[in-house]
Amino acid sequence: MTKEELALEVIDRLKKEYPDAGCTLDYNQAWKLLVSVRLAAQCTDARVNVVVKGLFEKYPNVAALADAPVEDIEAIVKPCGLGHSKARDISACMKMLRDEYGGHVPDDFNALLKLPGVGRKSANLIMGDVFGKPAIVTDTHCIRLVNRIGLVEGIKDPKRVEMALWKLIPPEEGSDFCHRLVYHGREVCTARTKPYCDKCCLQDICAKAGVE
Repeated sequence: MTKEELALEVIDRLKKEYPDAGCTLDYNQAWKLLVSVRLAAQCTDARVNVVVKGLFEKYPNVAALADAPVEDIEAIVKPCGLGHSKARDISACMKMLRDEYGGHVPDDFNALLKLPGVGRKSANLIMGDVFGKPAIVTDTHCIRLVNRIGLVEGIKDPKRVEMALWKLIPPEEGSDFCHRLVYHGREVCTARTKPYCDKCCLQDICAKAGVE
């Protein structure tokens, strides 16, 4: 089986296993997802979803959050860890949205990368989930699983993994595929414990099944 064939088979099986998989960060506006994904660095999505409720209640739009003192933002987001740097990035990002984009999140990948605190992973998430455009989100689950499965071999750098997956994953499948990897990585192909290969839908096609 070629890597291209393996990729299509993995996509098909994960679709059946997680038919409704989507982003696990709660949001109803693009700018809110930008904030949440910044807070999610080294923090669980579940905690972020709790913390942002208070943040968005106090600062309900881009302009309000842009005007908020950084120390006030930090006080609210501190439970997510790295409060100072995250608050600084969120403040600067909202100011840039307000001043350069009329309060709207741009639908251009390179423009997203210019926003403070936004890297390739965050930009891809916005492109896929908000704008429905091709996206490959190489978070820790994605990187771990595609290496175990054998879609990539020994590549841990997020950008290199992303570039490798662009060659294998049909563009229209990328965003949902990465979401399904998150679900599978949390429930079956875990990082903190030995993966549950015995109940994995990919066991017979996974390069590392029963090895790690």
